[in-house]
Amino acid sequence: MLEDRRYSSFLIGPGAGVGDATRARALAMLATGKPVVLDADAISGFASRPDDLFQAIRGPCVITPHEGEFSRIFDAAGDKLTRTRHAARRSGAVVVLKGADTVIAAPDGRAAINSNAPSTLATAGSGDVLGGIILGLLTQGMDAFPAAAAAVWMHGDAASEFGAGLLAEDLPDLLPSVLRRLQQLGQP
Repeated sequence: MLEDRRYSSFLIGPGAGVGDATRARALAMLATGKPVVLDADAISGFASRPDDLFQAIRGPCVITPHEGEFSRIFDAAGDKLTRTRHAARRSGAVVVLKGADTVIAAPDGRAAINSNAPSTLATAGSGDVLGGIILGLLTQGMDAFPAAAAAVWMHGDAASEFGAGLLAEDLPDLLPSVLRRLQQLGQP
């Protein structure tokens, strides 16, 4: 399946389970050189051997941990921006350290801090949706850093539009209006 040319990018982690099978799938996806988004269980699965993960990154890769997942594979000492930049440099991937002040960092040192993430995003599955948005942008040919930064912003804007009572499954339906607003801003 991974060799099938119809698959241009991959996402693994949400609900995959922590274990050998998920690690093997993640490594196989990374070996293709195609864009890969690693989240949740695909991050935690490398807790005992993060260097195996980092050495396998050959193409565009975005790793999307929350603080707990981050501390399993990266050094958690220091301020959030410095830690995320160091993690991106060490791993060779774009790292999205999620939270109210999500930090997006590239291996070359570029970084962005997104501050439009409302507290309503602290709901089960919202990070999975973020991974899907990043994957969608990568699949359309965006480079990893701008794809991750744009996805994080759109994710937060969609949540702000919805307001209280947000469930993760509400987010995808809000993206078209987010994109329409962006398109209107770009028109003279």
